[in-house]
Amino acid sequence: MDTDCIFCKIVAGKMPSSKIYEDSHTIAVLDIFPACPGHTLVIPRDHHADLFDTPAATLAHVARASKKVAHRLQEALGIDSVNIINNSGANAGQVVFHLHFHVVPRSGGDGLDFKLNRVKADAKYLEEMSSRLKF
Repeated sequence: MDTDCIFCKIVAGKMPSSKIYEDSHTIAVLDIFPACPGHTLVIPRDHHADLFDTPAATLAHVARASKKVAHRLQEALGIDSVNIINNSGANAGQVVFHLHFHVVPRSGGDGLDFKLNRVKADAKYLEEMSSRLKF
């Protein structure tokens, strides 16, 4: 536990939250700055700063809990779609440095736009990047 981490405080029960799910590895709480109704954060109980710092087993627990939360949002809110988002690192928009997934329920006309500005890559770029990234 990181005593300065707001999510560690929530996990420890030292900070109020609107918890909707918990198991031995994770908790899920409503986001206090929701993008839309039902926007939920899935948080591992153990402190890990971001995706890079998180053991694979913990990440698997968070992914499973995110799926459970998504199904619950679907049942309770009647939504047909969901975004599951993780920001890892300040340049990716991470504000709280404790791994967490945003589970954002979606419905037609909700006004949210998480689309990335993308341009089709040319063959040279794909070849160079593929060569650089293969492992």
